Amino acid sequence: MLILIKLLTRLFVKNSDDIKNPDVRASYGNMSGTIGIILNLFLFTAKLITGILSASISVIADAFNNLSDAGSSVVTFLGFKLANRPPDREHPFGHGRYEYVAGLGISVVILLVGIELLKGSIEKIFNSEAVTQTGLLSVFILIVSVALKLWMYFFNKAISKKIDSAALNATALDSLTDSAATAIVLIGLVISKFTGLNIDGYLGIVVALFILFTGVSTFRDSLSPLLGNSPDPDFVDKIRETVLQNEMIVGIHDLMVHDYGPGRCIISLHAEVPCDADIIKAHDAIDLAEKTLERKFNCMATIHMDPIATKDSYTIELMEDVAKKMCEINPYFKIHDFRVVRGDTHTNVIFDLVVPYENKKNDIEIRKAVTEKIRDIDPTLIPIMQTEKSFIE
Repeated sequence: MLILIKLLTRLFVKNSDDIKNPDVRASYGNMSGTIGIILNLFLFTAKLITGILSASISVIADAFNNLSDAGSSVVTFLGFKLANRPPDREHPFGHGRYEYVAGLGISVVILLVGIELLKGSIEKIFNSEAVTQTGLLSVFILIVSVALKLWMYFFNKAISKKIDSAALNATALDSLTDSAATAIVLIGLVISKFTGLNIDGYLGIVVALFILFTGVSTFRDSLSPLLGNSPDPDFVDKIRETVLQNEMIVGIHDLMVHDYGPGRCIISLHAEVPCDADIIKAHDAIDLAEKTLERKFNCMATIHMDPIATKDSYTIELMEDVAKKMCEINPYFKIHDFRVVRGDTHTNVIFDLVVPYENKKNDIEIRKAVTEKIRDIDPTLIPIMQTEKSFIE
């Protein structure tokens, strides 16, 4: 199986390991779409003929499921084709999200087919018609179908993992549920042959439910990146590790990853540098970090420079005390951009407070709790605070 996948990749995809290249991703999508169209049309034709000859609604349902899969393969093909279009005036960040739209389109097709097949199966139960046995022909075609669908699952799953594609992952999951649904139909035909029980309509319902479950799952997975989900924690760790390799940068916060399609993202973050550092050297360090991110992750990067006190013992100790007090309010509260402005009668403590989404307190309640905790440290301290949410997990 792996040998065949490697052979197909070698034939259809040039520079197959350069998965960050949009042209390479498009080649993978074209290969998957073309193979999917051919195999699913073959299965549709074979099952439709068998289903009509045997008057089996479950086999016919399975046949039209394969027809929807062929349509999904067309959507996959077109999605990767459109996603590979270069940026233009109307879409300066490219068209990479077409790949997510393709996954969404596949999900809608799956759901529509599942609903129609569910209706047909229910009608079959109330208008029972005996299944005509076709013997080994039906069994052989369904066994071949299960084997082909399992191969298509492993084929698309391997590609989706390699290029991190939501559309191909949806296609892979669809193939897996198809193989399970066809296996159920096969078992039903065998039971009907040896027992005479007419369970065809009930099996059609089971097949339809498999299809609907797959449609809902793939719809959710395809919609999430279009809405804007949080970046992968491993990717966040790699960004942090890359930026902090520069000795002048001592910390980062406010990291955001804007996803414009696989291999097309914009990274923005705030980098902390010593406040007494040479401004020119600090600026060069920021530029170098941006270029390193762009080269390593094939992205656009923007870094804002935040000066922080690294040698003022009073500020450092106060920041640690404030951080501990914030954790007493909520263990997931975090602070950054910490600054101190001293006066004759009071001291302003300026910082940003990162509040988790699960927090139930409103801003007024948070500010009251923060003020009380900070004045426990020193009654002359006055917090000037900005609350915000994190854009990463």
